[in-house]
Formats: sequence, structure tokens, C-alpha cells
Amino acid sequence: MASVSDFHVHLYFDPQEVDLARTVAAEVAERFGASVGHFHTRPVGPHPRGSVQLTVAPDRFGEVACWLPLHRRGLTVFAHPSTGDDRSDHTKHVIWFGPSEPLATAMFD
Repeated sequence: MASVSDFHVHLYFDPQEVDLARTVAAEVAERFGASVGHFHTRPVGPHPRGSVQLTVAPDRFGEVACWLPLHRRGLTVFAHPSTGDDRSDHTKHVIWFGPSEPLATAMFD
């Protein structure tokens, strides 16, 4: 059975929403101790548009998952565990807050 090392919470945004994404990311970092990655203003990896990755400890993810639906400020959020199986983590073990978006998963083949 796979174990979860952490959770990745990706905030998706369009270029005009980068400041909003920075605000939400800072709130998650402050409240839940998440580390904030680079703000990509274009699609990177499997992600369909601009995004930032927040890394959340497994023991804090439940709190983040309870907070995000009410405080994501309209941003779409894609979350998944990190188990070492990138394909499954990005296709089978996913959680969406807001509308889901198609990912470019061919990179995992």
C-alpha cells in the first residue's frame, strides 16, 4: 500500500488573477504551514494554465481541505497526494475545488 509523503495543492489562475492567487497562497502558508512554490503564469507540466503549488503536510491537509472551499476566492484548486506514482496521483487520487480542468497527462506515459 502506498503512503502519502505530502499533498500538492495547485491554485490555478489566469494572468490577471496572479495577485489573487498570491493572496490565497499566503493565507494557506500562514494558516497551515504550507510551502509556496513558483508562480507560473503559463501552463507547466500537466497543468492547463497558470498555477502555483502549495505543499501541505499530510496531518494538515484535512484542515486545508475544510478551509479551501469557502476561501479559494473563485480560483480553481487541484489537489493530490504525493505517493511516488505521478500518473495515479494526477488522475486517480485527485480532489477539485471549483470546476475541474483537463490535465496534460501524456507526460506520465
